[in-house]
Amino acid sequence: MASKSAAVLLSVPGPDGDREVRLTSADKVYFPERGITKGEVVEYYRAVAEPLLGALRERPTNLKRYPDGVDGESFFSKRLPKGAPPYVETARVTFPSGRTADSLCPTEQAVLLWAANMGTFDFHPWPVRLADTDHPDELRIDLDPQPGTDFADAVAVAAVLHEVLDEAGLVGWPKTSGGRGVHVFCRIRPEWDFVAVRHAVIAVARRVADRLPEKATVAWWKEERGERVFLDYNQAARDRTVASAWSVRGRPRATVSMPLTWDALPDVEPEDFDVRTVPGFYAEHGDPHAGMDGEVGGLDTALEWYAADERDLGLGDLPYPPEYPKMPGEPMRVQPSRARNPEA
Repeated sequence: MASKSAAVLLSVPGPDGDREVRLTSADKVYFPERGITKGEVVEYYRAVAEPLLGALRERPTNLKRYPDGVDGESFFSKRLPKGAPPYVETARVTFPSGRTADSLCPTEQAVLLWAANMGTFDFHPWPVRLADTDHPDELRIDLDPQPGTDFADAVAVAAVLHEVLDEAGLVGWPKTSGGRGVHVFCRIRPEWDFVAVRHAVIAVARRVADRLPEKATVAWWKEERGERVFLDYNQAARDRTVASAWSVRGRPRATVSMPLTWDALPDVEPEDFDVRTVPGFYAEHGDPHAGMDGEVGGLDTALEWYAADERDLGLGDLPYPPEYPKMPGEPMRVQPSRARNPEA
């Protein structure tokens, strides 16, 4: 039996001086294809702790944990795990069912390394802040390539999304998903609830799909999407989250969800960014999303689009995910083929 590596203490900058975070089993292999260990993952998060905290600060955050590495079982921690050190803060969130939970709420870098030591690969923050967990300050659009499409298709759709966001008065900040997709985030004033933010995303996504009907779709049912990129508007629904920028993804190559500029996006591949390459990129180029908090927009135009679509075109709400309670104005949650064939 291989000997177990001794625990080490890592020094991490804190608000009142350095904190020490315990790293255990550093030589445990997390990504067998490349021989990447737990220690490398934790050191990766140590290297990018500053910009990662910028993406997560004071946000209720779900942890996607892989305690046995990428080939083991993963699970989400939506509530603060037991044994958290006293400096770890929480935020109270309300799920669609009406139940509540105290979620991890990062406020300093040591929290990130503590979570990484528990096998956290990716951090999934809510689009809200501790001060008001019912009104998002971030609008998110997930460009999800369907079978037969790839990252290049998502990038092409993202270019049109960039134009539509500009027309809506919103500044979009793109990143790779860590897989084949692209995520685009926009800072917004926390003046609208989750329903309104989701409606704004639907309105924006419809305009993108209208301009690229052969490449983009808002069809919720997979049987209607075809070989197109799905603009997943339901990622804007309450309790739906996407991996943050700088998060390690549970993929064999240990890819990272990498924040980028619009100019850089067409010239990269998702595999360019992983646990071993991103620290050097960050050291050389800094945080491509460093200016995000200074570009805060509103949803007035996008919600005007949504109202006009409903009034003039009869386009109302779209289906919610199946685990959600029935929502006001939502169409029937029946896939079209079954609706056309009641005996199916």
